[in-house]
Amino acid sequence: MSNFFERKQKQLGVELNKIQRKAVERTEGPLLLLACPGSGKTTTMIMRVGYLIEEKKVQPHRIKAITFSKASAIDMQERYKRFFPKLAPVDFSTIHSLAFQITREYFAESRYVMIEGSESHGLHKKRLLREMFETEVGEPITEDQLDELTSFISFVKNKMTPREQWKKLDAPFEGAIEILKTYEAFKENYDVRLVDFDDMLSLANEALEKDADLLAKYQNRWDYVMTDESQDTSMIQHAIVEKLVARHNNLCVVADDDQSIYTWRAAEPTYLLKFKNVYPDAYVMKMERNYRSSKNIVEAANLFIKTNKKRHDKNMFTKQPEGDPIVIRRLASEEAQLKHVMKELKELKHFGDVAILYRNNSSSTLLMSELDRLGIPFYMKDADNRFFSHWIVEDMLNFMRFSLKPERIDIYAKIASKTNAYWSGSQLKQLSRMKPTVKNAFDEINLNITLKDYQLKILAEQKKWFDALNGMKPLKVIRTIRADLGYDQMLASRAEKFGMRLQYLEQILITLEQIAEPLSSMTEFAKRLKELEQVTQNAKAEKTEDMLTLSTFHSSKGLEFERVYMIDLVEGIIPTEEDAENPDTLEEARRLFYVGMTRAKKHLELISYDSESRFVDEVRDIVVPEKPVAPKIRTVAKTPIKVDVPDNPNAAKREDELLEGARVRHRVFGTGKIIERDHERISIQFAKERKELLIDICLSYKLLEVLD
Repeated sequence: MSNFFERKQKQLGVELNKIQRKAVERTEGPLLLLACPGSGKTTTMIMRVGYLIEEKKVQPHRIKAITFSKASAIDMQERYKRFFPKLAPVDFSTIHSLAFQITREYFAESRYVMIEGSESHGLHKKRLLREMFETEVGEPITEDQLDELTSFISFVKNKMTPREQWKKLDAPFEGAIEILKTYEAFKENYDVRLVDFDDMLSLANEALEKDADLLAKYQNRWDYVMTDESQDTSMIQHAIVEKLVARHNNLCVVADDDQSIYTWRAAEPTYLLKFKNVYPDAYVMKMERNYRSSKNIVEAANLFIKTNKKRHDKNMFTKQPEGDPIVIRRLASEEAQLKHVMKELKELKHFGDVAILYRNNSSSTLLMSELDRLGIPFYMKDADNRFFSHWIVEDMLNFMRFSLKPERIDIYAKIASKTNAYWSGSQLKQLSRMKPTVKNAFDEINLNITLKDYQLKILAEQKKWFDALNGMKPLKVIRTIRADLGYDQMLASRAEKFGMRLQYLEQILITLEQIAEPLSSMTEFAKRLKELEQVTQNAKAEKTEDMLTLSTFHSSKGLEFERVYMIDLVEGIIPTEEDAENPDTLEEARRLFYVGMTRAKKHLELISYDSESRFVDEVRDIVVPEKPVAPKIRTVAKTPIKVDVPDNPNAAKREDELLEGARVRHRVFGTGKIIERDHERISIQFAKERKELLIDICLSYKLLEVLD
C-alpha cells in the first residue's frame, strides 16, 4: 500500500517537500514550526491533520486547531473539507471563540452581560467609554481617541498587567489610566458581571486556573492542539493554550516571528524565542522555501529582514526564476507618485492580480478618487469610511457651511474652539445655548457674550475672513482656515495634549487639499466627499477577478499578487518618528515593510518621495551594487549578485553613449528607445513596457547595445 504522501499526491496533486513532510509526521510532543512567507504553511497544517486521522487513527473530534482570525478559521475549515471530504469535521476556531465557550461554562450558575458586539441592557463598551472620557477630560471624545483608548485597555488585558502596575504604563493620553480604572470598577460593581471581548480571555484563563474540573474537562477534550499565526498571539492567549496542552504537550505552534506586526495589540513575538524555556523538549523546524515569489524578491527580502536582531535566524530561499528586478523609485512629490501609479495601471490589461499597499488607510483616499475617475475597478481589503466622518473633515465642512450661512450660530459653536479666539469653557457653554437668527452670528455674539478686548479684535478679523471665504475656491478656503483662522495652531495644541500624532492629523488636511484642488466651489467639494464616501462603501463589496486590490500592509498579510506597488515609503510614515525612537518598534516597522515586500510574486515596486524611508535605502543597498570609486576599479556590492555576464563587444561602455532619443537593444527586454535620463537613471520604452534602469548597472553588466 502506498504511503500517505504518495496517496495525497495522486488524489490531490499536493506534493510536500522534505521539511513539510517532517512537520506532518512529527505529531508527538511540542513542535515550533517557523514558516517563512509563501512556504505553504496552511497546506502543511491541513495535511498534518489528515495524517493524524488517516495514519495515526486519531478521531477528528480529538484535534483542535486555533487560529488568529475568524477568516483564517473559515479558510482552514474549507481547505480541510476539500482535501479530506470523507473525513468527519475537525474543531477549527479562533482563540476568542474558545475563550467564550470556556467562560460561558464557568458562569453557568451566575449571570453576566456582554457589553461588546451588541447593545445589551442599554450598556455598550464604547458608549461607557465615551461618557467616562467626557467626565474625566471635560470634552467629547473623538473617534481617534476612542480607538486609542480601546486599544490601550485591550493591550493592558492581553499583557496580563497587574493593577498595581497600571500607573507605570505609557498611556496614549492624559487621563487614560483613570478612565481604565473607572471602567473596570464600573463593570465589577454593576448588578451583574459586565464582560467585553478582552474579559473573555481573562475570564477563560481565570476559569482554567481556579476550576480544576473545568480544566480537566478541556484538557481531556483534545489529544492534539495546533495554533496558527502564533506570532500574533498575546501573553494571555499563550497562557490559555499552555493550560490546555499541559496533560499531553502535543502542541504544534505555526508562526513566523518575522511577520509579527501586532505588538500594539499586545502580540508577543518574543514568546517564540523563549519557546524552549516553556517546552524544554520542543522540536524547532524551519520551513524556509518560498513558493510564491521570484528569486530577486526572495533574496532581497531575506537579507532585508536579517537587520532585525530579535528573531530566529532563517534563510528564506526559492527555486523560482530570477524574475524582474525590484524597482525603486524616488519621485518629486506625492502628486508625482499618484500620477506614476496611475500611468502604470493604465498600461495594464488586467487588474485582478495587482495590489497597491500602504501603511495608513489615509493613503487610499486619493487613490480611490483617481481610480474612480479613470474607471479602474478596485476592491479595498480594509475599506474604512472613518476618514469621511473624521472630526477634522467635519470641522472643514463646518467652516465652509458657516461661511455660506453666517447667521448659523449653531454651526459656529461647533468650530469656535478650533479657531484662534481663545474661548473659555463658560463662553463656549453660552455660545452653545444661542439660537440662529437672521443676524450675522458675530453680531449676535457681541450682544450676548461678554468678551475680552483681544477677543473682540480677533472676532472682527474672523468675520472678515469668513466673508472672504465665500468667494474662494475650496483649496484656498482650507489653507485660509489653517493659516489665518488658527486651525493649524489648534491642531498642534490638541496633538500635544492628547498624545495624537500630529503628522497623521496633518496628512488628513493634505488629503483634503488634494481632493479640493481641481474643484471650483465649496458645494462641489462637499459633494465630492459624499461621492468618495460612497465609493469607499462600494469598495467593501466582494472582490471579483478583475478588481485591483488596495490594502494596508497589515491587512495584506496572507495575500499574494503578481504585481505589488508599495507607496508612501517615506520617513515619518514607515517608520514613524515613534517607531524610530525605540529599537523594538523599529524592528516591528521593518517586519511590516517585509510583509509588504513578500506579497509580490513577480513584480515589486517601492515608491517614495520627499524624505525616503530608511527601509528603501536598506533594500537599495541590497539590490544595487555600490558606485565605482575609480574608472576601472569597481567596489564590491554589499550583497554580491552572482551574474554571469556574457561577452558583448558591442555593448555600451560609457555614459555618454546612452543619450535621450537613442535606440538601444537590452539583453532581456529587446529593442527600445531612451525616453528620459538623468545622471543616474535612464527610462526606456520597450515594445510592451517602459523600464527605468540604473546607468551604472547597464554599463557594468553590458546590458545595452546602442543601435545605429
